Amino acid sequence: MAEKLQKLVVVTPARVVFTDEVRMVVARGVEGELGILPDHAPLITRLKTDVVRIQKDGQWRVMAVSNGFLEVKNNQVTILADAAELAEEIDVERARRAKERAEERLRARTPDIDIARAEAALMRALARLKAVELAQRYRGTAR
Repeated sequence: MAEKLQKLVVVTPARVVFTDEVRMVVARGVEGELGILPDHAPLITRLKTDVVRIQKDGQWRVMAVSNGFLEVKNNQVTILADAAELAEEIDVERARRAKERAEERLRARTPDIDIARAEAALMRALARLKAVELAQRYRGTAR
């Protein structure tokens, strides 16, 4: 028997990042982690900057998502995010440099530093690095 699927669409202001039929979506909402399976009750929640895990055919894909909203309705999960990148699209060195810059700004705490902006940049960089790490773990495990 074929596994039941739901549509996942991930959109940013710049592009449609992902669209496919998937079994499960795991994301971090402001109230905590959500696991969305087919036939989930309707839901709208704000997302935190973190990773989104996507399961299809027993395999997992990972993406970094920066803020946004998740809606579940009629077997479709829609994520509208400020930014989103699949793990395989992430430039690891660029993410590490962004993390280091944000940490340095937060350490310096000079009057000209926008602390909220530096914290947001740090969270984005950490989510990108976490997405790459998780994707590597998933590739290294038997499916």
